[in-house]
Amino acid sequence: MNRLNDLLHELGISKVKLAKFLGVSRQMIYNYLELDDLNKWPKDKKVLLLNLLGVKSVEEVNSIKIDTDYISAVETRLNSIVAIDNQTSTGNTDTESLLNGLDKKQKELMVSIIDLIKEKLEDDKTGKNYIEMKYLYHFIQAMESSKELKYILGYIAKETGFVPPLEFAFNEEEQFIFESIMYSAFVLYTNGGASKTKLAECHKRFINQIEQKKEDKLSRTLELNNIKVQALKELGYTEINEGNAAEVFEKIAEIQSRKFGGNH
Repeated sequence: MNRLNDLLHELGISKVKLAKFLGVSRQMIYNYLELDDLNKWPKDKKVLLLNLLGVKSVEEVNSIKIDTDYISAVETRLNSIVAIDNQTSTGNTDTESLLNGLDKKQKELMVSIIDLIKEKLEDDKTGKNYIEMKYLYHFIQAMESSKELKYILGYIAKETGFVPPLEFAFNEEEQFIFESIMYSAFVLYTNGGASKTKLAECHKRFINQIEQKKEDKLSRTLELNNIKVQALKELGYTEINEGNAAEVFEKIAEIQSRKFGGNH
């Protein structure tokens, strides 16, 4: 059963999604996975699982080799059974509203992400899963400000075998260079070629860069706030509201252009 658990993890199949595929509760999936032999599963559920994994017998499970093609084949079989209508027919208005405006493929992706995050949070015993999901949230928040973050996602998807290594969804040349550097860094890290002592100065520069960004952001915030106050004063207003917002923003832009012109 350890091999089965490893397979499900490597394939990225959450217990929630597997439960929907087998037509049982998530708790029942936990019960099944605690059994020491797949042959102890109910026969119909065992057959369904073997079909999903693309094998004919329990013995073949141990010989499964996972590659990109295999992951794709399993995902296709899984999605062909677990229809999006079944995934979203919870009667939960909040959940349904999250999916409004998305096409079928986008809905499936959204539901899969929500399922995984929910499972991680529900199984959180130490609080670490919450931290991981919070960091993931911040990662997504920052993605639009740094194209390299998208390259990191591509590298991880390739390294874990979920997408082909020569798939370049973004800028091919930049992705190629970035992935090569990432690979070299991971090799150095894994082989113990980099010690904390050797990297202390580098990490110090990293911290200094972060602190400088914080100071710059604070300075920009204070500057914008001062410009807003100046704009309101010049227009004779005390606050921004729906009635004067357009006028105030136009005045802010004018003040900024005056400052820019004065500096040059």
